[in-house]
Amino acid sequence: MTSRPPQMTDRNALLRQRARAARDPVLFLHDEAAREIEERLAEINKAFTSPALVGNVREPFRRLLPDAPIVPDADRLDFTGPHDLLVHAFGLHWADDPVGQIVQSRLALVPDGLFLAVLFGGQTLHELRASLAEAETRLTGGLSPRVLPMADVRELGALLQRGGLALPVADSVRLTVRYRELAGLIHDLRGMGETNALAGRHRRVPPKALFTLAERLYSEAFAEPEGFLPATFELVFLTGWAPSDSQQTPLRPGSAKARLADALNTRETPLED
Repeated sequence: MTSRPPQMTDRNALLRQRARAARDPVLFLHDEAAREIEERLAEINKAFTSPALVGNVREPFRRLLPDAPIVPDADRLDFTGPHDLLVHAFGLHWADDPVGQIVQSRLALVPDGLFLAVLFGGQTLHELRASLAEAETRLTGGLSPRVLPMADVRELGALLQRGGLALPVADSVRLTVRYRELAGLIHDLRGMGETNALAGRHRRVPPKALFTLAERLYSEAFAEPEGFLPATFELVFLTGWAPSDSQQTPLRPGSAKARLADALNTRETPLED
């Protein structure tokens, strides 16, 4: 029997957060991510006729693929049929089993179909994470889960291979947003639906003193000369293709038909043992 991955996300809390965010949305990161994805698709010499959207799909992604069905990023993805393009939007960083999400996406793709995901990477909110941890340690002597743990781009890129996708590529775009006070950052996170939905979070309301102290520590450690508080958002983009016999594959070692030295018109110098 296959064991279930440990539960990281309180799914009901996450859905409540997303529903509240939809009433007062903050979409500048979704706008940026949708533009990046549009540019990536424009560079591919291929027409996609049966796309689908997965995850926390907001208006910028709907404008990008207006006819695509939207699939909630539940543990089990409910695809309606085979697709030649899947865009997984801001859902994988909340997934208890991100490899399982990628495997399900691969199985829903036609051969040589494209999987393209955007999610938050490990540098996201590192300033807030450090400030809250220091403040809570000072006030209580311990730590509780307050900011979602996120992986770096290399670890996230490895998920594509584990999920069985071919020609995997992972890259990231780092944005710095400047706030006059911590409350502005918290407001934007609420409008994105990206506040604390960790299963292990404390359910009681945090003391006001925690955020007062965190803001002071944030300012002391990270404030810019003008007094603004910088907040880092790292958008990681994952690209992979459903395997197909028509895709290019690397040659076997030793199978080359010509020598590089001949092509460069130079002498080949053997390496010493």
